[in-house]
Amino acid sequence: MLALSKSRYCAAVQCPKLLWLMLHRPESVQADPANQAVLDRGNAVGDLAMGLFGAYTEVPFGDLGGMIRETQRLLEAGTPVIAEASFSLDGLFCSVDILLNRGGKRVSVVEVKSALHISDMNRHDAAFQYYVLTGLGYQVERISLCCLNPAYVRQGPLELEKLFLLTDVTEEIRGMQDGVAERIEGLRRSMGQTEEPPEEIGEHCFSPYACPCFAWCTQALPRPNIFDVGGIQTRTKLANYRKGIVSFAQIEAAKALKPDRMVEISQALHELPPVIDRPAIRAFLSGLRWPLYFLDFESFMPAVPLYDGCRPYEQIVFQYSLHFIEREGGELHHREHLARPGADPRRGVAEQLCRDIPPDACTLAYNMTFEKARIRGLAELYPDLRERLMNIHDHIVDLMVPFQKKHYYTRAMQGSYSIKYVLPALYPGDPSLDYHNLEGVHNGGEASAAFERMEKMPPEEQARFRADLLRYCGLDTLAMVKVWEKLREAAALPDTADETEN
Repeated sequence: MLALSKSRYCAAVQCPKLLWLMLHRPESVQADPANQAVLDRGNAVGDLAMGLFGAYTEVPFGDLGGMIRETQRLLEAGTPVIAEASFSLDGLFCSVDILLNRGGKRVSVVEVKSALHISDMNRHDAAFQYYVLTGLGYQVERISLCCLNPAYVRQGPLELEKLFLLTDVTEEIRGMQDGVAERIEGLRRSMGQTEEPPEEIGEHCFSPYACPCFAWCTQALPRPNIFDVGGIQTRTKLANYRKGIVSFAQIEAAKALKPDRMVEISQALHELPPVIDRPAIRAFLSGLRWPLYFLDFESFMPAVPLYDGCRPYEQIVFQYSLHFIEREGGELHHREHLARPGADPRRGVAEQLCRDIPPDACTLAYNMTFEKARIRGLAELYPDLRERLMNIHDHIVDLMVPFQKKHYYTRAMQGSYSIKYVLPALYPGDPSLDYHNLEGVHNGGEASAAFERMEKMPPEEQARFRADLLRYCGLDTLAMVKVWEKLREAAALPDTADETEN
């Protein structure tokens, strides 16, 4: 008999083939390293929500049979609030985040989500739990979905009744039960098959979650293909795929994409020199002036607000790196700031930034939308620093623009204008500019996760990650300097200069 947990059931809701692959071809599943941070965040939110209804008893995680037996013991003992109550019905298993025991096999269920809004998949999750419990003879009087309140602003101790929002979905879930029964019956048939089930590529490959088996399911497609093109919407990729426009050659023949995207296609198909629009690059550089500052922020987004004035998932800047050159031909200098974990980092970041960047200085950021938004947030939070912070904000220039607009493009950029692609394309084989050579922290996601964990690290590990964070953020602004230098080199050559691949 098929053993089915609620997480596997929800995977099958998105795509039945996904569940088949998880069971029969586990090698097809590509784990996302970022998933652990998501799981950790969800566990932290779930642990906090356990206290929503006062004192509770948690079923310890372990052997499933032991969890089920402990749940039964607690129910029979009349325990009013049980966290992680566990049940099994004909191979179907679920743990209920919060079970309110009303006595006489009457219960209410609260399913906790670490998101800001409930989704259709959350409803499928709850519907599976309702199916299991009612199948065991329980009378589920109410089933609620609990999510974080996006409007909650922390002031002082956390107020759980304001931090969380409860939505009664009982009637919706009852109306879904026939569909749950049909899906489970179909899964039991299909999961027993030895042949991989056919499933067309479609929206379900990307929503509500990016499928971890997408590479497996598209392995027969030519490489590269329409799904490898950067900077276009998923619906555009799927529309072309359904028309049979899949390979880059087919895309070129059909002129299926906008001109800026076709540059990527042409570069990939033909031995063409890099695209370097020198007049456009000169126009961009003419908008810069000395001194030049290169700024990069690192931030984290705690699900549960840690500091006064914060909302759930608010971006909190904890670090920045700043390279700067004061005059033409001047030396490259570097300053940096990294907060100590465990305390609100925002005031320290704001004050140090105001000291490190002089008034009216031309400041470069790569994808400036992020840095400008964080500075606006700090200016709103600290009125006494608002004028200085907004002066920095108003003098920021986006170094990404020449690459976003394809004024400088090479095949090695693979259709992306992310600095993680642009830098190695401009400086191939330079180990000092290779993010893969860093230790501990290699990207922004790892930086955020590291800082969020640092408070609980032993001193030696904390010191190591602090050094890793400084190296990573420092490379981000050094990368900007090196990219700017390549733009200057390109602008200095005549318009008719021949180009070869970098």
